[in-house]
Amino acid sequence: MNRHPTLLLAVHGTRDPRGTAVAHSLALRVAELARVPTRLAFADVLAPTVGEVAADSPGPLVVVPAFLAAGYHVRADIPEQLARAGRADAVITPALGDHPAVRDVAVRRLRRAGYRPGDAVVLGCAGTSDTRAMGDLERAADALAARLGAPVHLGFVATCGPTVAERVTELRARGHRRVAVASWLLAPGLFQRRLADCGADVVADPLCPDAAVAHAVAARYHGAAIPQPA
Repeated sequence: MNRHPTLLLAVHGTRDPRGTAVAHSLALRVAELARVPTRLAFADVLAPTVGEVAADSPGPLVVVPAFLAAGYHVRADIPEQLARAGRADAVITPALGDHPAVRDVAVRRLRRAGYRPGDAVVLGCAGTSDTRAMGDLERAADALAARLGAPVHLGFVATCGPTVAERVTELRARGHRRVAVASWLLAPGLFQRRLADCGADVVADPLCPDAAVAHAVAARYHGAAIPQPA
């Protein structure tokens, strides 16, 4: 019998086949790194759902939410799916957005896309109506600003404002000749396409695929407080 809890990688889900391929690739890489049983599940849009996979995973279960902020899916949806599946015993780790390796990926992607010192920088996020998740995004922007030595402004592609395009227009109106957008998205899809169409001079690719993201997932799993059998 395997003594290691199953790692359930919970991703959002997208109708873009490239994004789905990235999710499967990430799960495979995580399994290689963590060396534990690893299963992929979707919180929204696609199947199998988190609840379905959890119900079909006997034994201890550690759920790692592949989200960059602890919004609705992390705080409410995933726990509710687990409870309905009879797996309220599962351990849920923190989201990935405050992991230093993930933030480093965002900076590397931005520089690779053509960022130059002196560019105005926007952190392009999905958006959230959860005030605590908004705090996560603000801290991510502050962390990137510290790495770049320059201010980083939040912009959104869904849910709330200002939009990334509005933020780019605002920065140009304030006299910035070049604006660069760092992607705070994990995979290709509709939201990344909105970033690409925002009118910035530089738009970074999403964070995956990058080995550092898989390392962050594995670290979340190994750092989980896993209850021991009596």
